[in-house]
Amino acid sequence: MQQPGRVEFVAMMAVLLATIAFSIDAMLPALPEIARTLVPEAPNNAQLVVTSFVFGMGLGTFLAGPISDATGRKPAILGGLALYIAGAALASQAQSLETLLVARMVQGLGAAGPRIVTNAMIRDRFEGRHMAQIMSFVMMVFLLVPAMAPAFGSLIIGAFGWRSIFAAFIVFALCGGLWLAMRQPETLPPESRHGMRPALMRLAASEVVRRPDVRIYIGVLTLGTGQMFALISSVQQIYDVYLGQGDVFQWWFMATALLAGTGTIVNAALVMRLGMRRIAICAYGVQCLISGVLVLTELAGLVPPGLALVTFFGWSVSVFFMVGLTFGNLNALALQPLGHIAGMAASVVGAISTILGVVLAVPIGLAFDGTPVPLYIGTMVCSALAFALMRRTVEAEGAPADQVAPHR
Repeated sequence: MQQPGRVEFVAMMAVLLATIAFSIDAMLPALPEIARTLVPEAPNNAQLVVTSFVFGMGLGTFLAGPISDATGRKPAILGGLALYIAGAALASQAQSLETLLVARMVQGLGAAGPRIVTNAMIRDRFEGRHMAQIMSFVMMVFLLVPAMAPAFGSLIIGAFGWRSIFAAFIVFALCGGLWLAMRQPETLPPESRHGMRPALMRLAASEVVRRPDVRIYIGVLTLGTGQMFALISSVQQIYDVYLGQGDVFQWWFMATALLAGTGTIVNAALVMRLGMRRIAICAYGVQCLISGVLVLTELAGLVPPGLALVTFFGWSVSVFFMVGLTFGNLNALALQPLGHIAGMAASVVGAISTILGVVLAVPIGLAFDGTPVPLYIGTMVCSALAFALMRRTVEAEGAPADQVAPHR
């Protein structure tokens, strides 16, 4: 089996990663119905359906990378998709919020396979800024799924009820898994694999967290993940309760994702010239300023009711645009010195940043008080801290270490 061309490889990786985006964003239109059905006394708790999936995915990333280092990339991804499908089937039969949350965690555990191992698979083929560029192209395709997922989800839910969305998850996962199985050869040769020995895993994990630069990138990814999932878990309620746009929320979200998707295009165009760190520093600095201005204007009552929708829409676009500018770069920076343990490194980086990101996102999301102010404040603080951490890497190391690596 020959390696697919760059275009097909990018599309395949994007579809596998999009399993995660589809599993989150297609659920958003279902949250009001889930709240009415399972937790009418505490409707805010329905947003835990989103964060429980992300939390399970964070836990799963601890194992996904080591498994891929031991067995190869393809078995790890396909095994994860099988677990994901089992979780989706269980969720479709849940009769309580607690059961649904457990099933979503199982889904998340399985989703860790494609989420983490695709990064390692890309790292097997590309390095440095070339890897960042490929990841930007992957994100470019990947962002089309969250753009369309709420609209697609609302159509399915409207026709068949909120439980039917889990059947769509199963079909999507099967399509991605079959494509990988039939077209993509294994990228990790047997002689490069590491056994699942606990001592070896501890040594590899220790190497990841022992590096000060990698620890900082993990911290920045944590802050970025926290503010992103706080927005995702709250966005439906803000459009419904605060803006009175609940019936057309999915179209606003689609417009947001499509506009924000240009962030990956901008990053792919600039990263080879400007470098990964400089782009991330600018992105977090600008977001801190934008969110800070909105906090002040909201608290001072300076946003006219007629501009509330435009203001929130524009701000949400800026947050997701920032994701397109930063996440691919930060992952590439973190994995750049760790190619010899790419699977384990991707697991540690992804697991810590995801789990701690959920820890940040849950209180920000549950702080929803009928206005976007708690969300603005949380984003401002997270972006300010991320900006400060990224500035520290530049000051500590001087010349950037993300020069073009040899292309395999």
